[in-house]
Amino acid sequence: MSTFLNGFLEEEIYVEQPEGFAVKGQEDDVYLLKKALYGLKQAPRAWYNRIDEYLMKFGFKRSLNEATLYIKGDEINFVVVSIYADDLLVTGSNEELVRKFKEDMKQIFWMTDLGEMTYFLGIEINQKNGEKYVKEILKKFRMDECKSVDTPMCQKEKLSKKNEAEPVDETFYRSLVGCLMYLTTTRPDILHSISLLFRFTNCATETHLTVAKRVLRYVKGTLNFGIKFCASWDYVLQGYSDSDWGGSLDDLKSTSGYCFLFGSCAFSWCCKKQNTVAQSTAEAEFTAASAAVNQALWLGKMLVDLNMKQDRCTKIFVDNQVVISISNNPIFHGKTKHFNIKLFFLREVQKEGTISLTYCKYELQLADIFTKPLLRSKFEFLREKLGVCSNQSNEEC
Repeated sequence: MSTFLNGFLEEEIYVEQPEGFAVKGQEDDVYLLKKALYGLKQAPRAWYNRIDEYLMKFGFKRSLNEATLYIKGDEINFVVVSIYADDLLVTGSNEELVRKFKEDMKQIFWMTDLGEMTYFLGIEINQKNGEKYVKEILKKFRMDECKSVDTPMCQKEKLSKKNEAEPVDETFYRSLVGCLMYLTTTRPDILHSISLLFRFTNCATETHLTVAKRVLRYVKGTLNFGIKFCASWDYVLQGYSDSDWGGSLDDLKSTSGYCFLFGSCAFSWCCKKQNTVAQSTAEAEFTAASAAVNQALWLGKMLVDLNMKQDRCTKIFVDNQVVISISNNPIFHGKTKHFNIKLFFLREVQKEGTISLTYCKYELQLADIFTKPLLRSKFEFLREKLGVCSNQSNEEC
């Protein structure tokens, strides 16, 4: 779509006459804009207001939890529209409803129907493989002929700002790590490594660059890997939460990790260094669980908007029994009295029956892959459980 050109301006904005198109004798005059132009800071908002007006006119309801998501219909027949800048992603359960929506839009806007989505935000959507973006990264950083490795990081790898290695070009390092971070939208198996490398963008050395290149070597060996979404009727939202303890060598802060599964595989994941220093493993795990609960509550609201309300409480699996005990026990004691008060909302949501912290064995903790480097066997096991696999495998959905 010509998007921003469709937006009407509320502000009074003038522009100079374009070079080569100035009116003779009136070269110093300017134009008063009626519609938005690319480059104006008002253009995105003007476009959003215009498309919002028409979608609401067509009977769509805007999600209260995601302002760019619109839904029309009921649980059986529905159309979902997602707006991203100058793109509209359209899907639905009824092809006729989707077709009619496109026809209605064409009556108002000039638009191009690109058919089934194949490439969006660096994500290649395909029934068989998705190698385009990965190959571009490898070629850009001259690693397309490198030897592959089985894991993105060595298990005993420890990175710090303080090392005696030679500094490297920070622009090059940031570009490399930034490209890999973009890839984590479909590759949760490299998220921990990239999140860790991002902590050193202002002090990168040869040590950090070597680890970043190892991630590229791992990606080279898993070119056609991605998240495989298979048909499923088991639409139950469940999450996994985990944390290391004092893993950062520079400030002794812990790293939280969580993921959520819905249907056949994971679709939401996170790896983030905690804001404060945890004084115990229980505090670190409790902080991680609180972050996972926040995400679970938001995802639950999104599912309500999509007519997929969960009929039972969302289970979040943790591998620390103490965390479960603290979340169920309202009594303060020496081990918890220093906890940030905001963490105790976890007790509230459990009491309401919205969320349930559930114990799982360490071996089955999927979020472990987001908190530390792992041995190859454990890494590959968790990677498979997340739904990351080769799209050339013979396994059918």
